[in-house]
Amino acid sequence: MSEYVPAEPKIYHIVHVDKLSSILASGSLLCDAEIVRQSPKGTTIGMSHIKMRRLNELTFRSFPDLHVGDCVPFYFCPRSIMLYLICQGNHPDLGYAGGQEPVIHLEADLRKVYVWARQNSRRWAITDSNAGSYYFDDFSEWSNLDQVCWEAMDAADWRQCKEQKQAEFLLEKEFPWHLVDRVGVYSQAYDTQVKEILASFGVATEVEIKRDWYY
Repeated sequence: MSEYVPAEPKIYHIVHVDKLSSILASGSLLCDAEIVRQSPKGTTIGMSHIKMRRLNELTFRSFPDLHVGDCVPFYFCPRSIMLYLICQGNHPDLGYAGGQEPVIHLEADLRKVYVWARQNSRRWAITDSNAGSYYFDDFSEWSNLDQVCWEAMDAADWRQCKEQKQAEFLLEKEFPWHLVDRVGVYSQAYDTQVKEILASFGVATEVEIKRDWYY
């Protein structure tokens, strides 16, 4: 349990830049279950066996009928452990080998997302560790944010808090694009590319080069 909870917590989803057009076309980030059904274009950067576990095995204590794979996942910090594995490019279970540079961060304000979820009767959960594991605990009240180890979110060296840093926020079915406040990118080249894609859809989401969000 954390000693503090940020006044305005942010959440982060990472995705390959070549998936941005399909996300904008649908108007939302989709959960893995919907992605399987719809097969949108773009590169998958996650681990397939963990995605299958989320889809078929793992459910929430808070919502026993809801699979983890029925939710869109977010971390509570940028520069995640998953991004580190992508950067290293040598994990045997990771099919993607294109490195971290084409991966973009989508940042949202958690309080705003929470209000939207309540207004739209959309279920959500937070976990205290990786929701792709068999040992996470989950919670579904705003007051449970102290179950997230926020000290781990701030840690640049996460070797002593690896499990806690992988805590997640998960929103049922889809995550509307209008809840995304900012896109963080690796370099000027990706800044330009993302802005061009957004402009082609008439979207004015803020884009910023955030090299400190990367390894």
